[in-house]
Amino acid sequence: MNKWLYFIIGIGVISSGLYIWLGYEINQGEKNRADGTNDYLIVLGAKVKPGGVPSLSLKNRLDVAAVYLHDHPHVKAIVSGGQGPDEDRTEASVMFDVLVEKGIAPDRIMLEDQSTSTYENLLYSMSLLPEKITDITIVSNDFHLRRASLLAQNLGLQSDVLAAPTPKVVEFKSRVRERLALLKTFIAGK
Repeated sequence: MNKWLYFIIGIGVISSGLYIWLGYEINQGEKNRADGTNDYLIVLGAKVKPGGVPSLSLKNRLDVAAVYLHDHPHVKAIVSGGQGPDEDRTEASVMFDVLVEKGIAPDRIMLEDQSTSTYENLLYSMSLLPEKITDITIVSNDFHLRRASLLAQNLGLQSDVLAAPTPKVVEFKSRVRERLALLKTFIAGK
């Protein structure tokens, strides 16, 4: 009986430590803030609601990207996201339309509309970058930036970041789920 108790306590201590450490890692994602140095930014896709309406998470990403693009007119954007089974448009096409509505010239925006994951967002967006460009800015919600930066690094990209706020209604769920995804990235590299 004592062995089982020690085992359960040990698992609890390890799990708690892992949970805290992964939370710390997530919070480190905002450290390398963009300053206009990089000529290309990638806006990572998120859920699109019926009728091509961006989710709150995606709306926040686009708001941050639009301000940055207005402040740094030399920067070009890649909007990255395919079409999920419950989406009636690609995430990239919705992002393109929103940025144009916010006054960003269409010729500054490139679409990557095949990806279905953060890894694919970055991998497929690389093909749109000019040859020898490896420095990028990543735009995503704050909780997502550490993993996105790590994935970019695994693909040979150097990145700085723009953090969009995470909507309060999904923050807890997003941060718990992101811990698992970040752990997978540390272990598998994807």
